[in-house]
Amino acid sequence: MNVNIPECYYRISIKALIMNDENKFLLVKEDNGRWELPGGGLEFGETPEECIRRELNEEMGLTVTEVAKNPSYFLSMKHEKYDHIVNVLFETKVKDLNFIPSNECIEIRFFSNKEALEEANVFRNVHIFAGMFK
Repeated sequence: MNVNIPECYYRISIKALIMNDENKFLLVKEDNGRWELPGGGLEFGETPEECIRRELNEEMGLTVTEVAKNPSYFLSMKHEKYDHIVNVLFETKVKDLNFIPSNECIEIRFFSNKEALEEANVFRNVHIFAGMFK
């Protein structure tokens, strides 16, 4: 999908920051073979919490139990599909990781920031986030 958006506008994606006990974060493998942060585009009139709940259920079959009230990370970048994109990451907890593959998400895995930075097949936003992640 090629969207013509004026330079002063950004596509907003709300991302779930799901951590494990080893301080690794969850990434999802899309059907194109690339790793991405879970979440998706914020629909008009939707809150970030509603977006995360909808996206994780639609794409992964996961039930969200908690979404932080405030974001943990904010990423602004040029994206290959859109001129400009913003990712807003919220710490998120899910009921379990009984993942159901979909046509948008075929695999899930936890990564350390080092593993994500060394993985060649990730989207640019993941590299940017991994470089910031402590």
